[in-house]
Amino acid sequence: MHILRRVGASPRERGSLSGTSCPDIFELSDGRFAVIGAEMTDELDGLLPSDAGRADYERIVVISRDTLLRAKADIPDI
Repeated sequence: MHILRRVGASPRERGSLSGTSCPDIFELSDGRFAVIGAEMTDELDGLLPSDAGRADYERIVVISRDTLLRAKADIPDI
């Protein structure tokens, strides 16, 4: 597995001057996506809707709205 491409604008394009602690989204060669964001599992796990869940190995990661909206154009409809 390897990173195929960034999805959306780079942190620098979104206004990060240092680029050292910014959310990011990458498409992987196996079709999945990797997300860099703030790990907030402890804070949000108990707030998930009753029909949502996560495995012990999964984490809840938060990214900014701007990060996701700028990635939207790079995500295929199907």
